[in-house]
Amino acid sequence: MKRKRDEQENMEIVWQTPANPPQRHDYIFQDGIRYVRPYYFEFISHAKNRWAGKTIVDLFAEEFKGRARDYYVSAVKAGRIQVDGQIVPVSYVVQPSQKISHFLHRHEPPVMALNVEILNQESDVLTVCKPASVPVHPCGQYRKNTVVGILQAEYDLAPLFPIHRLDRLVSGLLILARSATKADNFRQQIESGKVKKQYIAKVIGVFPENEQVVNVNVNYNAREGMSTVEVEGSHNGNTHSNGKAACTKFTRIGTNGKHSIVLCEPITGRTHQIRVHLQYTGHPIANDMLYLSECITERSTEGLSADRAAAKSGLPLQPNPCKTSMDDSQDDSSIDFSIDPMCTNCPNLAPKGYDGREEGLWLHCVRYVGPDWTYECPYPPWVSL
Repeated sequence: MKRKRDEQENMEIVWQTPANPPQRHDYIFQDGIRYVRPYYFEFISHAKNRWAGKTIVDLFAEEFKGRARDYYVSAVKAGRIQVDGQIVPVSYVVQPSQKISHFLHRHEPPVMALNVEILNQESDVLTVCKPASVPVHPCGQYRKNTVVGILQAEYDLAPLFPIHRLDRLVSGLLILARSATKADNFRQQIESGKVKKQYIAKVIGVFPENEQVVNVNVNYNAREGMSTVEVEGSHNGNTHSNGKAACTKFTRIGTNGKHSIVLCEPITGRTHQIRVHLQYTGHPIANDMLYLSECITERSTEGLSADRAAAKSGLPLQPNPCKTSMDDSQDDSSIDFSIDPMCTNCPNLAPKGYDGREEGLWLHCVRYVGPDWTYECPYPPWVSL
């Protein structure tokens, strides 16, 4: 693997902003993983009131703990951190609402090298099969390694407006509007309860044969990154509930005694709702390490093949709805990118703590039905029992 080190003290850098669209050559494929070629990026924020009165170095060291204090000292001295477009000393005291720029050599987390397969393309709507591990839109450390970014880079499709959410590790149907007006129309239908959503999940144990309706509040903890259910009577006499009303219908499609395939129909749309409601039933998603419970349910001998599962729900079955983006023979064996002397992630492609080798959840969006429209996505391979 080749990398170029620029040894010039004043190297010429082209800084990117959100206005720079992703390009096909931005991606590197190796061993089934999609990487983004590191690039220079200007992160912009405006000083919050609670930041006022802190030195620029103290602010970054306390608010952005992903890097050492020494790095921030060096970044300020080098002009990689600026205030209102100006280089400032390390002792500079920040004032409210000031524009703070952090010029960074950006390394995006890798994702699995699976295609974002276009299922249906209309003048105002695009539907795709979202692969697991790929976020829908730019968020956190992800910008180009997103469904929206990949579609723009590989198909020149932009702008796109996702009309619903899918967790990063969830696969399946994703609907994107081609205009803000169309997106608003979709969202109004969803918010008014006119849209029916269906997912398929592979869960632990023998799920009950009769339809199960879970109507239990869900409370999402952003700090922990997970949701919990609020069981009636668990407030010790306190009638106040922090959770939001949530309801999901579950129907067993089949079981082999060890796992069950379950059709999931969320009536509401809370964060991790299907995952935490399945945990509540005692049958969590079989590979969901965040919500996997230790309960063991009794086994049955009834089984169901993937073809029978698809037939029962009315959906087609494909061997792999999200195919690998590149054959192994096409992997990039020679990779060139500039190593930045101040970057804390160089010389690696991925940022620290990420290797891209994740297993997608056995949870897949299969169908959205509106007042006068229906969009579907084929079953994934893991449906087979």
